[in-house]
Amino acid sequence: MKIAIVTGASSGLGREFVRLIAQKLNTVEEIWVVARRMERLKELEKEVKIPLIPFGLDLEKEDWMDFMERTLKERQPKVKMLVNCAGFGKIGEFDQVSLQQVVGMVDVNCRALTAMTYLVLPYMAENSRIIQLASAAAFLPQPQFSVYAATKSYVLSFSRALYEEVKGRGIAVTAVCPGPVQTEFFSIAEEKGEIALYKKLVMADPKKVVRKAFRDSLQRKSVSVYGGVMKGFSWICKILPHEWILRFL
Repeated sequence: MKIAIVTGASSGLGREFVRLIAQKLNTVEEIWVVARRMERLKELEKEVKIPLIPFGLDLEKEDWMDFMERTLKERQPKVKMLVNCAGFGKIGEFDQVSLQQVVGMVDVNCRALTAMTYLVLPYMAENSRIIQLASAAAFLPQPQFSVYAATKSYVLSFSRALYEEVKGRGIAVTAVCPGPVQTEFFSIAEEKGEIALYKKLVMADPKKVVRKAFRDSLQRKSVSVYGGVMKGFSWICKILPHEWILRFL
């Protein structure tokens, strides 16, 4: 059985990836969709023609790893694409965000992404793809968003290293680094702080971000950055000292 696996599939970019994979990846016979909100996964089943296998898992906890490991061993799928979209952020001063939320960002954005990749990789063969949701926040430390940006720096670094490790096996890894995207992400993030105005001005369409990420993955690109503004931002972050840039943010 050839499958795709998408985490964070109940909303935002994860949901868009499910829709696009169902339309474009003809070799896939099932999509395993992972999220906490089982009711949303059930709704998503009605929107696509390909069979979805919903997994109502909370990636912030630990018990999902044993479950996923057992399921993979029992079903022995051929995973053509893994998309790690699960993640969240909280805006605000570091010590004003709750300890549970601070640790939760690390657990979901880094630990769960790493564990899922580790568990799924043995079931991937030549011409398979891994898409990891990083962020343009990975390019620069971000006061008021410090932990989230740090977790996404981890995702970018890990993904680029993994790209080099598995490319000889015919597996491509793409780190997706969008700027702000028009999803419910910021309605969750804005609990202790508010998104900066300049970020509101460059909000991207999630469908366009996902389409570009999908194309870049098929073209075996190691990093996918949507839009001229974010591409320019990534180059500025490479050239100028970060202390200089932070003065203007």
